[in-house]
Amino acid sequence: MKIIPTDTWVDIELFQNDLKDIDPEFIPNIVSVFKISSHDSDMGFLFITNNNATYVYGDEICKWLSLQHNPKQPQQIDILNGKKIIQANSGYNFVVVLTDDGLVYLASGDSNWQTNNTFRLISIGNDRFEMIACGQHHLLLLQQKGTVFALGENEYGQLTGNLPESYNDLVDTGLNNVKIIACGAGHSLALTNTNQIYSWGWNEYGQLGLGDTNDRTTPSLVSFPDGSIDSPIKNIVAGEWHSSFLLEDGQIFGCDYGPRYINDAKQDAFVPKKIPIENVQSMACTNYLHISLALDHSSHYYRWGRLNYRKLLPLKKLDGQLKSFAAASAIVNKSPITFGLTSTFYTYKSNDPISFIELFNNPDNYDVEFVIDDKPILACKCYLKIASKYYSRMFSGVWQENTNRVVIDAYSYDVYYSYLRMLHTGNIRINRSNIAEFIDLANCYCDERLMKHCRTFIRRDLNKQTLFIYLPLISKYELNDMNDKLVELTIKDVIPKISNITKFLGLFFEQQSFCETKDLPCKRKKN
Repeated sequence: MKIIPTDTWVDIELFQNDLKDIDPEFIPNIVSVFKISSHDSDMGFLFITNNNATYVYGDEICKWLSLQHNPKQPQQIDILNGKKIIQANSGYNFVVVLTDDGLVYLASGDSNWQTNNTFRLISIGNDRFEMIACGQHHLLLLQQKGTVFALGENEYGQLTGNLPESYNDLVDTGLNNVKIIACGAGHSLALTNTNQIYSWGWNEYGQLGLGDTNDRTTPSLVSFPDGSIDSPIKNIVAGEWHSSFLLEDGQIFGCDYGPRYINDAKQDAFVPKKIPIENVQSMACTNYLHISLALDHSSHYYRWGRLNYRKLLPLKKLDGQLKSFAAASAIVNKSPITFGLTSTFYTYKSNDPISFIELFNNPDNYDVEFVIDDKPILACKCYLKIASKYYSRMFSGVWQENTNRVVIDAYSYDVYYSYLRMLHTGNIRINRSNIAEFIDLANCYCDERLMKHCRTFIRRDLNKQTLFIYLPLISKYELNDMNDKLVELTIKDVIPKISNITKFLGLFFEQQSFCETKDLPCKRKKN
């Protein structure tokens, strides 16, 4: 798939104000979230749960689907049962999803879209789609073979050609060999496999990057100021009145309501202009705001643009240890934005309300540093000895000397950082990508609290899709409290679907053998 995720993981707690009325038992089941928004109006949420079921939440989105909004319980979408959603996007009064088998479904409260109070299947026969992008009133669809189609309003030529609109028949834009598409409010972008950018549609503010403010009804080639660039183009995104282009070498170029107001220069940028940020790894914006966000390789987030059409937001590095574009958008917009369908993690909290965060990673007060991949984490031995029996042994007796620097090579930086932070705050974030490391760390360090959180996460996430993901962990770490759920899943969901019981037993014993041979060592080195 050619989809480039903006956020890898988002803390579900960012949306606690929006979801405060939902049954608390439902929240940990959410594995992906998409917030449906437009013009400062939130129309609801799309959730994917741990059994690949799709739910909607919110009065507006429920109306589109003839469902009764229940503040305590999201509503499941039956037509999407058995479908794995891999991308979600939205425009004004409509939302679109793409499944892993290349099908596109659209729901809307606007009768022009002809959705008949359900998710309408957008189809072109047996051909399949690879990516979707939404403007405020139009939609681009990228076929797996690289052809771009369009649907919706065509006031500015954002579909292509001189048709007034096309809500039923897909319009062929004439573009082929395309790998990424993007939409602003009323303009469209496409990046080809030959490193060429095409733009068309609304251009009142120079957002097409073509050197003028004339609308285009056909895709037109974007040229950079010096005539060429040395690096391949990594990604393209579009805001309401601007466009941004990210290069593989970490440079960003933008048109109009991106660079035009950087450092209060107020210079027109009708051709791509370099944004003064280096080593950028990702960027984000949405079709209904003038704000742009960027993330560099040092994990710093930046923002620039305009807020609510009036307030100038010059280029600024955002403060704090932000973990996602959604978290960065909450600082700028006072409400988090999701830039596409995003995986979530759940924060496990201690009942102890006291936080000792001031003692963690404080360069003014530390006497030991843990080094992972040449990156240090600073801490105080005295506190760690109180908080952990493992560290109490480490910093006592024969280990007491020469432990001012401890090299950790058994765990990743993010996992070890999160564990030390848990010891100081009581909170930890667990997801499918880090559960194996966390449970091994809990076992090696004899940390009962972390082990309890890991058990809770696995039990909540254990289903027929994840059974063989967690089976090695359940067996290796003897999570006997999972046996009842394993038996239930095996009898109900696994055995009936396996015609050859020998095959099932073979898979099971293969997992058993894996558990016995797989070794995640508890290692540390003292320097």
